[in-house]
Amino acid sequence: MQGTVDGFSYGLVTPVAAFLMACLGGALGLRCTTRSLRTGGRPRLGWLALGATSIGSGIWTMHFIAMMGFSIQESPVGYDPATTFAGLPVAVAMAGVGLLIVGHRGATALALVTGGTITGLGIATMHYLGMAGMRLPGRLEYDTATVALSVVIAVVAATSALWAAVSVHGLMPSLGAGLIMGIAVTGMHYTGMAAVRVHLHGDAAAGGGDTATSLLGPMLIGPAVFLLVAGVMVTFDPLPGAGERDRRPPALRRAPAGERSYAYGEPANWSAAAPARRRERSRPR
Repeated sequence: MQGTVDGFSYGLVTPVAAFLMACLGGALGLRCTTRSLRTGGRPRLGWLALGATSIGSGIWTMHFIAMMGFSIQESPVGYDPATTFAGLPVAVAMAGVGLLIVGHRGATALALVTGGTITGLGIATMHYLGMAGMRLPGRLEYDTATVALSVVIAVVAATSALWAAVSVHGLMPSLGAGLIMGIAVTGMHYTGMAAVRVHLHGDAAAGGGDTATSLLGPMLIGPAVFLLVAGVMVTFDPLPGAGERDRRPPALRRAPAGERSYAYGEPANWSAAAPARRRERSRPR
């Protein structure tokens, strides 16, 4: 029997709330990535870790807020707690790898493509792992083309967000990058949900696992509070590049002659190299 799927049981409440949490996690994570480019040593790793945790928490929280609005008319839907919780560390780990690549390599094409691809795949992996945690008297089937489209949306938007995070600076651009990341997560989610077909069998009234209300509601509190508190902390941290001293080691601040600094798009060793160039031009031939 074909199940009747409704992804908006509470109207616009769940998609809007999910989108806002995805934007918050994305803006916070990308701002931490930008901040890491102006620090060195352990603080850099700390900013990247906070950014990965923020993006992963935003992805995970967004997904399950949206899933609270998901229902099947003919059957209750339950969730397996272990599989449901497993999506959070997976999302954090894959986002962490993507941010680590961009945080250490900067806004090079290879770093952005690699980091954006890994981050986008992390978004998709978390989504479909969360779907695997659903328990219902039937099976889920997916339209392959729509699933592929959802992954492409996640990868392209995540890459664009990472580029914006390391190339454009200031509070408003950071919020814009977070908006792009929010679009990546929610766009991927609802495109992936459009690929779902539910086939029920047996006793359609018998679900399994915990219901969305009993499981998802309480477990969303922790990540949501973390994102809000961390967002306040990072918001009041000095903006990178706004008169802040670059604390990276000299080796990381200097760029080879003719190359641009990956953090701010201007020669990182300009002030040091200019006198040497003037002396070279004034030397008798």
